[in-house]
Amino acid sequence: MGLWLDLTVVGLITGGLYALVALGLNLQYGLMRIMNVAHGEFLMVGAYLAWLAYTVAGVSPLLAVPAVFAVLFVVGLLVYRLCFRRIARSSPSVDVLEARSLLVGFGLLFFVQNAALLVWGADLRGYEYLAGAVELAGARFAANRLVVFVVAVALTLALLAVLRFTLYGKAVRAMMQSPVGAQLVGIDTATLHPIVFGVGLGLAGVAGTLLSMIYEISPAMGEPYTVTALIVITLGGLGSAPGSLFGGLLLGLVETFGTHATNPSLKMLLSYGVFVAVLLLRPRGLFSR
Repeated sequence: MGLWLDLTVVGLITGGLYALVALGLNLQYGLMRIMNVAHGEFLMVGAYLAWLAYTVAGVSPLLAVPAVFAVLFVVGLLVYRLCFRRIARSSPSVDVLEARSLLVGFGLLFFVQNAALLVWGADLRGYEYLAGAVELAGARFAANRLVVFVVAVALTLALLAVLRFTLYGKAVRAMMQSPVGAQLVGIDTATLHPIVFGVGLGLAGVAGTLLSMIYEISPAMGEPYTVTALIVITLGGLGSAPGSLFGGLLLGLVETFGTHATNPSLKMLLSYGVFVAVLLLRPRGLFSR
């Protein structure tokens, strides 16, 4: 019983982080069809900002979460204006927009990653925060991992509530369902697009902040999380915010139990196996409606 509980908690912790990363990318791709493959690089930037705040200024990474979100939100506004706004307006179709944004995203990925290498170097960085053990139902877990899970899920649920109950959230959901219909009822897409893009990068920065509490960080850490976010989006359904949460938790559990039953080196193989299976059997996602 203790082993199963341990694996379940570890899987949920991992899945909570996956959900937070995927939700930001799902907002961008589901709303604007912008395939920002550099999404994970901004997660990496958020991790380095939290590391600097803790090691240089002594600021708790939990207290740094709002500041990191604000910084990455502003960065997102600038990135959208400089890199994606023109192609979003000039692309004649959704397919062309996706292809162009994919190419721009690859350029942005290498730019941000190499800029981080120049600034911080290639060495692994890290710090200890809430590293003590906590006993839960007879099993022991690192306190920082439990805190990361609670914060990640709480932020995800808060954003889901915003999308469900606020006027701006309803406008975002309307644009996901029908961009033309949203414009016909007076929704200002030109204003909403950069805001949503900025929120997406802000969430990536927050996920990086939480990751820095439990893992070492490096300039190359972001790419795998972009791939994971795409898998979670496929699981949960394009444009489905609740699907990102459930898809992230499900993928975390599949990876944890799968690697325990087989081999830890097969982690990505298990993820891609789930990805391919969902594409073949339910291409619109497990939780799409």
